[in-house]
Amino acid sequence: MKVIVVGCGKIGRTIVESMVDERHDVVAIDNDPQVIETITNTYDVMAVCGNATSREMLQQAEVSKTDLFIAVTESDEVNMLSCFLAKRMGAKYTVARIRETAYNEDGLQFLTNELELSMALNPERLTAEALFDILKLPSAVNVDNFAGKKIQMLEIVIKHSSPVCNVTLQDLRKKCPVQFVACAVQRGNEVHIPTGAFSLQADDKVAFMLQRTDTHKFLKAIGMVQKQGRDVIILGGSAVAYYLAKLLANNNFYAKIIEKDQESCVKIAEKLPSNATVIHGDGLSQDLLLEEGLNFTDAFVALTGKDEENILISFYAMSEKVPKVITKVSHSETAVLAERLGLDSVVSPRKIVANVLTRYARALSNSLASKVETMYSLMDGKAEALEFTVLPDCNINNIPLKELKLKPNFIIAGIIRGKETIVPSGDDCVCAGDSVIVVATDARLRDLSEIVR
Repeated sequence: MKVIVVGCGKIGRTIVESMVDERHDVVAIDNDPQVIETITNTYDVMAVCGNATSREMLQQAEVSKTDLFIAVTESDEVNMLSCFLAKRMGAKYTVARIRETAYNEDGLQFLTNELELSMALNPERLTAEALFDILKLPSAVNVDNFAGKKIQMLEIVIKHSSPVCNVTLQDLRKKCPVQFVACAVQRGNEVHIPTGAFSLQADDKVAFMLQRTDTHKFLKAIGMVQKQGRDVIILGGSAVAYYLAKLLANNNFYAKIIEKDQESCVKIAEKLPSNATVIHGDGLSQDLLLEEGLNFTDAFVALTGKDEENILISFYAMSEKVPKVITKVSHSETAVLAERLGLDSVVSPRKIVANVLTRYARALSNSLASKVETMYSLMDGKAEALEFTVLPDCNINNIPLKELKLKPNFIIAGIIRGKETIVPSGDDCVCAGDSVIVVATDARLRDLSEIVR
């Protein structure tokens, strides 16, 4: 599939990398010659320097032959206009990053329809939603939703004091009052698809799949229930902070944003509900954080624009015994390092956007057997969880799972059939029309039929 990516900043470069990894034919466009040079030196792509709202530039990039056109420059208007022109010139599908809150809250659907956009993308809003999911389930370091939130995947780090240390998964299933599937386990640098005989150890990161309605019972059964906190301190007055504070305030949480730029404080405060507070001050000051109640708060979220600051202040929050600390980290290498140093919940906006667009690109190149509905990257990118809709020609239909000869790096983790949610056993079957959740390690899965030998 041919993909054009316009704007090769932080988000754009991650998208280019993701599309190259997916083996698409990628063309990168940016108006900065140094950025173009970096892109061509790093990735095997065609790169064009210039203005993507220029008809001549789009012709040079062969936009008429493009399957997916993605515009993620810093300007919403450039993104929308370039997508509009690309669509008129023959691009099949267009995606524009639209970040301005006025566009997102007052007529985004109108713009999407009028510009014939396939998707409007707001990385900041997507990141805020991911942060909110974690704050609602503080026992997990990451939460992913499938089948309209009927099924959840919880990534949990096993603590040294956990009652499930040195317990096999088959023994855990016997003790647990709800059904679950342990989809993947990261131990050090290795990721495993575990069998029933797999014994959990301290510091393992485990991805558990279960019905959303069973989540609390499951966490209680494994001794990892953490009280949902209602008081949240957010460091940094970014767009992510605004969207997160609004989500929290609208769901009966109390949010406090600390931002050192006075003008930003005023703008954010004007738009937030009364149960969200904006404090003008330097959030890197330990005295200010303590004055604002850091050692009494339920959760702390570091959202400054600098990874190093977020990591350092998160460690300070952990030293003050804050029950839940979440850290935004933009660079993937830094995110991995932060987790290895001991930060549990690390969220990357780039990774979130890459997941969305990778899923979308795979859905566009579906086979006749199945199509990708949802996709998440797990375990530092070493595993993927995908939700497929099963079509009538799929080669695993109506065969009991215990009779399928699955490849060693795949596991079927969930089946959704109409209103019924199934945590699968060996006697269950996949049928046409089902939604099926598959976890894969060391593989890029495009079609459900690829999981069998």
